[in-house]
Amino acid sequence: MESITLGKNGPSVTPLCLGTWAWGDKLFWNYGNDYGSEQVEQAFNAAIEAGITFFDTAEVYGLGLSEELLGQFMKKTDKQVQIATKFAPLPWRFSAESVSDALTDSLKRLQVEQIALYQVHWPFAFFMSQETLMNALATEVERGRILAIGVSNYSQSQMEEAHQILARRGIPLAVNQVRYSLLTRQVESQGIISTAKKLGVTILAYSPLAQGLLTGKYTIDSDVNPTGARKIDPRFSKENLQKIQPVISLLRTIGEKYNRTPAQVALNWLIVQGNVIPISGVKTAEQVKLNAGALGWRLSDDEIAQLDQISH
Repeated sequence: MESITLGKNGPSVTPLCLGTWAWGDKLFWNYGNDYGSEQVEQAFNAAIEAGITFFDTAEVYGLGLSEELLGQFMKKTDKQVQIATKFAPLPWRFSAESVSDALTDSLKRLQVEQIALYQVHWPFAFFMSQETLMNALATEVERGRILAIGVSNYSQSQMEEAHQILARRGIPLAVNQVRYSLLTRQVESQGIISTAKKLGVTILAYSPLAQGLLTGKYTIDSDVNPTGARKIDPRFSKENLQKIQPVISLLRTIGEKYNRTPAQVALNWLIVQGNVIPISGVKTAEQVKLNAGALGWRLSDDEIAQLDQISH
């Protein structure tokens, strides 16, 4: 499988990343009821089997349980796994030491001494300046505990500021993790995508299937009703489902040509942008296998143009 370098000189990773927010999370994902550690371990093993070795987690996912589970599963494989995790800039964290301590705790839960990518989960640093935060991360690169630095949900100007601070230490900003899909393209008009390209920052695209809207499962005629948080999400209203119908229809048409699902086509659209790695959230081995179907083929330029036009 081809690999992608994170940023200018970061680690090489697979062109699809698997998200583990649901691993251990009871609040949003009902972990422990419909699925548990057995299912997510099967998902991990299915990923390794498919050649996908890049996983995204965070210290706040399942209050650390997501990292712990990944740590346990990694111990059982001889394949090299690349982990991206995230630091939460919480109000009581205002010193460089708090960054170092949080990383130490993440590494313990993951049972490793070094990770591929350490990201700042959101830009509101409350009582810690970006200067303090980025310099603390740069120190961890120098110590060898992280290979690359990333940010998440940073605007164009916030990303530029982080990039400048790190550049003074001779360290590139490798990643900005943002919400990005065929149905969520604000990051393009906000200048985030073009600026990332200019700075050599890789985009990690979370929610690449727009919470499932791009799977084609939810349509005006479908028997599948939104559950959980989707019930109150206006994007799942009949009106919006009607509005996005042309996009889903084109995804189906293109998918039939390649014997792929609408979701696989939507993920491939992100991959072929170049400089973009989709993070697809998974809970089961079946979901991993479906996501893996986005790899190993490529949309034509004409199909990319059609999808661009219809989704705008």
